[in-house]
Amino acid sequence: MDSGVSALDQFQQQMDVIGNNIANVETVGFKSANMQFADALSQTIGQNAAGVEQIGTGVVTSSITDNFAQGSISSTGVPTNMAINGNGFFLVKDPASGQEYVTRDGNFTVDANGYLVTSTGLRVQGYTDSTHTAMGDIQVSNANAPGGDTSAVQSYTFDSSGNLNILLADGTQFTSGQVLLQNFTSPTQLSSVGNNLYSGMANAGPLATPEAPASNGLGNLETGSLEMSNVDLAGQLTALITAQRGFEANAQTVTTSNEILQDLVNLKH
Repeated sequence: MDSGVSALDQFQQQMDVIGNNIANVETVGFKSANMQFADALSQTIGQNAAGVEQIGTGVVTSSITDNFAQGSISSTGVPTNMAINGNGFFLVKDPASGQEYVTRDGNFTVDANGYLVTSTGLRVQGYTDSTHTAMGDIQVSNANAPGGDTSAVQSYTFDSSGNLNILLADGTQFTSGQVLLQNFTSPTQLSSVGNNLYSGMANAGPLATPEAPASNGLGNLETGSLEMSNVDLAGQLTALITAQRGFEANAQTVTTSNEILQDLVNLKH
């Protein structure tokens, strides 16, 4: 009965994981999770010439890890949308708390102050000057214009290298900063905190400092596009059916054990 109950708990957790994957099948930059089982500590009941006699005591969860495989890239035509084709994460910062996070969700916009931000207002990080030396919040402005030009910003674009190219009203063009990417040796150690954000960067083994896209093993940046969820819906539905059948089978084990115990209790009559 204990083995059956332990299996019910684990299969319920697996269905929760699969359900969350399916729920996020259209979430930008979402990475599906995989759950692995391991057998519980076995009970030794004896030993003979054939070896140790043991009875298993059920099943436990050995790991629940995110699958960081590449998701499909969909064109949106929005100039501030960015998708990473390959390794790496966007680095973003909460302007209120200063807390930094990473994300694969490149659904960015420019706010009223000219900052490149996520859907929740976190500011995208990178080089903030034309010489690519100062790190901070990416901002669309004329602050770095040649010769201190104060003409208003007429338009701007981000290229495949993450460079912010600005055109002023007087025709002056210049590069003002660059979106950078952060890579990790063990991204599965990142912790999801909601809103497509991850924390726990120190545990994931960050590689040096954020660097330009397409450098040192980082992926290419595709502007005007978004990386979609990497959830394989057909595979998840198949896994859900398997988990459901496993749950039902172990529920039957518990029911049978209960019937046997009832028969034992009735022997006194």
